[in-house]
Amino acid sequence: MFQLMSVNFDDNIPNWRTQLETIAYNVLVVVKSGKVRYEINEEEVIAEQEDVLFIPQSTRRSGGNWNDTEHQKFTVLFTLDHPESTGIPFLDERRFMKMNLSHIQYAYRRCERLYEEMRGGKSYRTLICQGIMQELIGMLARELDKTEVAPNKRYYADTIKSYLLEHYREPVEIESLSRLVQRSPGYTAALFKEVYGLSPIRYMHQLRVQEACRLLLHSDMSIAHIAQYLGYYDTSYFYRMFKKQTGLSPSSYIHQMDLSDESILFT
Repeated sequence: MFQLMSVNFDDNIPNWRTQLETIAYNVLVVVKSGKVRYEINEEEVIAEQEDVLFIPQSTRRSGGNWNDTEHQKFTVLFTLDHPESTGIPFLDERRFMKMNLSHIQYAYRRCERLYEEMRGGKSYRTLICQGIMQELIGMLARELDKTEVAPNKRYYADTIKSYLLEHYREPVEIESLSRLVQRSPGYTAALFKEVYGLSPIRYMHQLRVQEACRLLLHSDMSIAHIAQYLGYYDTSYFYRMFKKQTGLSPSSYIHQMDLSDESILFT
């Protein structure tokens, strides 16, 4: 069904941009951090952390860093063997799509595996890559088939998410988030989980651990310093949260990344 052309991981590239052109292939974009700006058929689209874009063949598209800030994202370029009928609505309709996935961490892991397989020369590479690509497309199709979230719930959940992305290092309580959207704490937690698949507090910890992984690999900060920087003033609690998210202790994570070329290990 899918003919994979390339799989790329853009890792905080300064001055990243792609020229304005009508593309002859489909593009799947999964943003891991930061923000990226696209022009899609003469309309501006800003994609940020956890956003997924499907840009169909024949789209007039350009892209670049948003406000000179860097970002991380996976991009998968592919064509279809039988583009007239795949049975997948958004592919058959060839329509641009921007959305969130409930299980974005799992999607990151699958993109990372796809990226590694495409770069390698191991046996059955094509078969494995086809399977991963079909799984990613299936996840998107299933998400789109879900009952549409009411616009007001989406607005409240997005407001909370934007706040957490900016303030995840600070102390966050569900009561303060509920005041942000002027709803009860119980309702606030439930609607966020309905939209994003996890509670606001768990999402905050997920953001903290993601940043911890980056700092462990790309900074000279000690584990204790990273814990404090991310708002964990009890280092042992940071260790527990880190292991809960990744399955590894911080020191084991560093060692594992050294052995596996920085694969994504979130569970």
